[in-house]
Amino acid sequence: MNSVVAPNLPAISLDAGKLAQLALAMEGLTAAQLYWVAAWSAAQAVQAQRGSPAVVAVAGKAAERLTVVYGSQTGNAKRIAEQLARRSEAAGLPMRLLRADAYPQRELAQERHLLVVISTQGDGEPPDDARGLFEFITGKRAPKLPALRFAVLGLGDSSYPQFCVIGRQLDARLAELGASRFAALGEADVEVEAVAEPWVEQALAQARELLKQTGTPARVTSLHAVPSRSSHSREQPFAATVLANQRIVARDSERDVRHIELSLEGSGLRYEPGDALGVWPRNPPALVEQWLDALQLDGAQELTHQDRTLSLRQWLGQEREITRLNRPFIAALAAASGDDDLSRVLQPEHAAEFAALLASDQPIDLLHRHPATWQAEVLVAALRPLAPRLYSIASSSKAVGEEVHLTVAVVDYEAHGCAHWGAASGLLAATDEDGKLPVFIEPNERFRLPADGTRDIIMIGPGTGVAPFRAFVQERRENGASGRNWLFFGNRHFASDFLYQVEWQQALKDGALHRLDLAFSRDSGQKTYVQHRLREQGAELHAWLKTGAHIYVCGDSTRMARDVHAALIDIIATHGNQSPDEAKAWLAELLQQGRYARDVY
Repeated sequence: MNSVVAPNLPAISLDAGKLAQLALAMEGLTAAQLYWVAAWSAAQAVQAQRGSPAVVAVAGKAAERLTVVYGSQTGNAKRIAEQLARRSEAAGLPMRLLRADAYPQRELAQERHLLVVISTQGDGEPPDDARGLFEFITGKRAPKLPALRFAVLGLGDSSYPQFCVIGRQLDARLAELGASRFAALGEADVEVEAVAEPWVEQALAQARELLKQTGTPARVTSLHAVPSRSSHSREQPFAATVLANQRIVARDSERDVRHIELSLEGSGLRYEPGDALGVWPRNPPALVEQWLDALQLDGAQELTHQDRTLSLRQWLGQEREITRLNRPFIAALAAASGDDDLSRVLQPEHAAEFAALLASDQPIDLLHRHPATWQAEVLVAALRPLAPRLYSIASSSKAVGEEVHLTVAVVDYEAHGCAHWGAASGLLAATDEDGKLPVFIEPNERFRLPADGTRDIIMIGPGTGVAPFRAFVQERRENGASGRNWLFFGNRHFASDFLYQVEWQQALKDGALHRLDLAFSRDSGQKTYVQHRLREQGAELHAWLKTGAHIYVCGDSTRMARDVHAALIDIIATHGNQSPDEAKAWLAELLQQGRYARDVY
């Protein structure tokens, strides 16, 4: 056995057979070529450590290929880009597929055919894996691109005010730099496939024409071993048995938070800490009855939509989104009711009012305030399909075996004179032990523990954002990782809302957790949040980062994640003797390296 020791990495051994293969592959290379191989190998190692794309297809010169780049926060853009790559490969279209943070920015000036699939997250931000490329293209260092032909598919959620804004901005900026479109901007809502499939078909047809296809198949290179896949997926979920459904807040807590354990036995599903569990929801029956009563419609009426025939009650209960507002439904209601005030909210100059409406109301509230006469067929067509909900996994399979654990805040409250519920959280809360739930695994390659177990980690997870960090601590304990673990947790009240309190105290006692900083916002006159605790511990936190620590943030994207990001910039500037711009750039570099990772929603 022979060992190679890299800086800050554990010793890695190669057996004699692998060494012989390596020596044979490098036989006859010049010194310059050997240096190139070393640099290339190092780059592959970095990408693999932070979660590189599963497949990269490489073919020929820039003028002879299509480059597909994706930026994905929850996996939809990645899934669409990989489907596009497989269809391109099958058609013999020379192409390469890259995640945005793996795209060499220096190559943009030479690029000739570029297709971008990119999502918008939160209130109009790029996904973390595309932030560097997006800032480069929209910044002053971007090159002129008169020879580039491009197409952009934007993914978003019209439940948010800044729907697909990143795709729009990228499309406009590439055109501003002199590039020309070979396909018009595509904008896909939560029902991604409805827009993505015809758009991809048209874009690939245009790309084939541009490239004057020669029939040479794309060469596909796997960057890392791809594990065997389960037959269960988003499209074919697994019926997981509920093993435990436990309330983990006090009876007097203002919120109901559940710890839920599910069995994956026999599913073939595998997950890593940082991944999410997708749950296909069903709408609460009581909410369906609210809709039928408000609209004076017969739930037993059968109707056909897109070649499927179901009763209206089934459409509303199992197939259509009725708990979340979105722009298309508001527009349809404004037209049906003839209400000018509701139409006015949709105008760009009233964006703040529109955002406030999305944040405060469910569709049932608007149905009550803006009465209209609906035909059942028109109603079903106006509602978007029910989409799965993603929950950060709160367990390590190395610790719990063929189980998966979740931390779920149940949506159940009174407002505007009626009860309100969440679709998935209500289903999860109502499913007793031995009940079944349709689930699938959604990988999150950007939210991974460091491959080097000696690295320290800093975890920031208020509320149910603590879920993946329970998985992280379990995984590090099982692996015997020697790096330190520091958790920042916040919630409303210490006495009623300290999620997994006993587990964290035990982890501190047995050394699986090295530091724990808490922020309970309603326990004193002055509200204290996790970002305040970060600033209080700024000097120590900066010292951890300077010595190679990874930092993770999970939770609300609209306020918490932004406040934490601002606090980190202040800490780096203050304790690193840097300007705010230098601190911002350093944090952006950590993000690019995979040492700063966020799972925000």
